[in-house]
Amino acid sequence: MTRHTDTVRFHDAVTRSLHVDGVEIAYRELGPSEGVPLIALNHLGANLDDWDPRIVDGLATDRRVILLGYRGVGRSGGQVRDSMEQMADDVIAAVRALDLRRFDLFGLSMGGMVAQEVVRQAPELVARLILISTGPAGGPELTEMTRVMVGGTVRASLAFADPKERLFFTRSAAGKKAGHDYRRRLRERDADRDGRVALGVLRAQLSAVHRWGEAPLSTIARFGGPVLVLHGDSDRMVPVGNASALARVFPAADVTVFPDAGHGAAFQNHFEVIVAVRAFLHR
Repeated sequence: MTRHTDTVRFHDAVTRSLHVDGVEIAYRELGPSEGVPLIALNHLGANLDDWDPRIVDGLATDRRVILLGYRGVGRSGGQVRDSMEQMADDVIAAVRALDLRRFDLFGLSMGGMVAQEVVRQAPELVARLILISTGPAGGPELTEMTRVMVGGTVRASLAFADPKERLFFTRSAAGKKAGHDYRRRLRERDADRDGRVALGVLRAQLSAVHRWGEAPLSTIARFGGPVLVLHGDSDRMVPVGNASALARVFPAADVTVFPDAGHGAAFQNHFEVIVAVRAFLHR
């Protein structure tokens, strides 16, 4: 058995590539090799370096964690996808290339939308589902994400601030500190970094979210495994009403809403998220 002292941490995880349908998809592996792996899908506009080290290191303490990139993003090849269905196709192809027959699935924001499409297409592959700061197809106000993101980015630029802090965190003292700390953590990894995210990636992924929001509202899902839903009460990008909408799609889901937390609720509450997710996965 792999000793926890030998566990690979986010700072040192090698960026690898996986051949999927004619293109190379970047990914990183953390944690011990045994047990049911956890596939993690990141938010819109994110590459592999945008994972919060505290979260992925915490989850990888006793579990194999695979951070999977998106086609056309960072060091992954091919054309960026503009629909959740296509991104889910890539995820399913990637896990099969990794020879994984069963795994847990962690989706953050847009990654949670992709994760829902994965369990719609191939529910037999997923043991447990974790959805953070995300919404179902047709969820409330998801079609407003482009407007919110563009407006927040412009306001941040005028104030010479980082858009992530304005879009992901509340303006309370706690929210501002959490945003500052998160940005600092993202700079901890100083080697073997992923490629930059091009503007075209944001356009395509915002289009995918818009289409997801325009779709008919999801009804009860076929997926029968355990589901954990985490959200922030002040999320402007994916309003908190989406947590209730997800609870209707997955009636047995455990739902937690963090107070004074925006779209970056997981980053602001990383310790609580690690505790909740690990308890859920070991249940």
